[in-house]
Formats: sequence, structure tokens, C-alpha cells
Amino acid sequence: MISTYITEAMQRSSWIRKMFEVGQELKRIYGVENVYDLTLGNPIIEPPDKFFEVLAMLSVNTSSGMHRYMSNAGFTEVRKKIASHLTKKNILESEFKHIIMTVGVAGGMNVILKTILNPGDEVIIFAPYFAEYIFYVQNHQGKIVISETTDDFDIDLHDLDCKITAKTRAIIINSPNNPTGKTYGEDKIDGLVDLLQTKQKKLKSQIFLISDEPYRDIIYDNTVVPSIVSKFENSFLAYSWSKSLSIPGERIGYIAVNPQMDGVSTILDGLIFCNRILGFVNAPATMQMVVSKLLNATVRVKYYEQKRDRIYQALTNYGYDVVKPTGTFYFFPKCPTADEMEFIERAKQERVLVVPGAGFGRPGYFRISYCTDDRTIERALDQFAKLI
Repeated sequence: MISTYITEAMQRSSWIRKMFEVGQELKRIYGVENVYDLTLGNPIIEPPDKFFEVLAMLSVNTSSGMHRYMSNAGFTEVRKKIASHLTKKNILESEFKHIIMTVGVAGGMNVILKTILNPGDEVIIFAPYFAEYIFYVQNHQGKIVISETTDDFDIDLHDLDCKITAKTRAIIINSPNNPTGKTYGEDKIDGLVDLLQTKQKKLKSQIFLISDEPYRDIIYDNTVVPSIVSKFENSFLAYSWSKSLSIPGERIGYIAVNPQMDGVSTILDGLIFCNRILGFVNAPATMQMVVSKLLNATVRVKYYEQKRDRIYQALTNYGYDVVKPTGTFYFFPKCPTADEMEFIERAKQERVLVVPGAGFGRPGYFRISYCTDDRTIERALDQFAKLI
């Protein structure tokens, strides 16, 4: 028998994966071309050509020792390039010692939480949230506290103020946000930083801010996403190239630590240690070298922006209540029916697969992932017109 916790966790596991599995079964029955799957954030677009050029070049490099064990924090030369890149981009002024290469952003967040959490420590997340955050925190015996956002998915500083207690150890922020596509503006970020600094003084505690940024480079309308990690000393940046280079299967990312963090040397030692004991040992060697040569490269973001514009125009014309995303490749519309699951089931009968908002902590909504082909999107939009 498996553990009681895992049994229970599996029962309440991610709705994203549940709906994806439903889609796999429907595709088996009706054919792939007749099922319109908008569930998984699995980019259909291929990596940029430069990715394959670099990969080919590295594949014939047989004398560098590239495939051996390394420091648990990753290759020093890669970390130096990333630190320099972050400094030039005004994201975070840092040195290589503040960078730790990780197995994607999910691996990075688990390393951070393993390092900082004591049993029973509270971690605040904003609803709607990426559902896996709950499991990441529980992996390390933490307790989730949910702060509700506004109707347009912005941070509600008053609600957050009420949720921060002496037990609060960390807050996870995700901008651009999955599932809403929301980006938080400078004023809101500054307000959040002021609140955290005030709370730390009042509670005489250290509150960490974990900025989850896999969509940082998938932004539209010339939107500026302020760097929160540079504004708040006790902050971590968790990044991956899964979305920006369209390589989620390669599992490569990093943690960047604000050099001004209280006890930064001890924190860094803890992160490196946890990167080893969680079973990663180090991030994939070849991918470290690949991404170090592609720090300014991205997929064609305009490709996603055009899809966003097409879907937003259609949904609003049909009468759906939807906030226009400024980043990611997701929409999070309100359900047009009182019963969210009734709408999801009706959509499934039309072979359109979306994820219920309850899976993100915001019932009454549903998530659309549009990192798929245009034909699937157009067929799905036809069905959305019928469904409303």
C-alpha cells in the first residue's frame, strides 16, 4: 500500500492533469483531430532555431568533461553568465554565487521550500493559484494559507495583510500569472514590498518572498513586469526556460537569491545542500550549457499574442466575461452558468476540454490554454459560441 498522504493527495490532485487524461481517452475514441484540448500548458511551438544550433555544437564536444559530476549548484561559468544577464536586465544585481541551477522551476521551488520551512510554517499563495503549489508546500511539512485577489485578479493588499501572522514563513507570487495571465504593476508590487517590510518589523520575523517566473518573457502589449526580487531583500527568483524556449521536457531552470537577504550565506549553503538531497544532485549538464548561450533568445512571442487577440475578440463577442491577459498563454473566463462543473461537462460533450476554476482555488471560472495549434483553437471557439 502507498502512504495515506499520497493516497489523499492523488484524490485531490491537479485538475489540469485530470482533464488532460480525459482528453487522451476522448482522442482515442473520436480521433485526435476531433477533440479540442485546451488543458495543458504544453507549448506546441518548437524551440528557436538557435537552440538546435547550440545543441548540435555541444553534441560533438567530447573533451570538456561536460557530462561529469559538478558542483551541486551547477557549472560556475553558466552561473556567471546568468548573474551578469540578470544584472544587465535590471532584474537582480548579483554574482554567480547567488545563482543555483535547478531541475526546472518546480525543482527550484521545492529546493527553496525544503531549505526554509519548519513543520507547520505557513506559506501564502494568491488565488487563483497554480495548484501544484499546495503539494510543493506540503512536501516540506508547510501549511498553505490562501489570499484572495480582486475581481480582475490583482493582489488585494488588505486581504493579504489579514493573512500574514507570526507563523508566516513565505509568500509565493507568480507574475505573469498562471492561470489568469495577470501581470502585477509597479504600484501593487511597491505596496506589497512596503507591507512585507512593515510586517517583518512588527512580527520580528523573516518573511521570504518566492517569485515564480517561468512566464517572465511571455508578455504582451509592451507590458513592463517589475522585478520584485530586486525590491525586497528576503526574496528568491525561481525561473525556467520551459516556456521562453519551449523546452519544458528538458527540465532546466535556476534560483537567484537577493544578495541582501538576511543570512544569505547560510541560505545559499542550504539551497545547494537541498538541491543534492532531494535527488536532483545537479541540474542537467548539457542543458545548462545550452541555455547559457541563449540568455537573450525566446520563442516567437508574437505567435502567442496573435492567438490571445483572436480568442479575446471571439470570447467577448460571444458574451463571456473575461479579463484580457497581458502575459502567459492562458485565459481565465467566468463560467456562463451558475454550476461550474455543469459547464465543464457540457464543454466535454462538445469535445472541448478546459480546466475548472476550482482547481485553481477560484470556482465559477475555467482556464483555457492556447499554446496549441490554430485549428484546435478555431474549432474550440465554434463550440464556445454554442455553449454560451
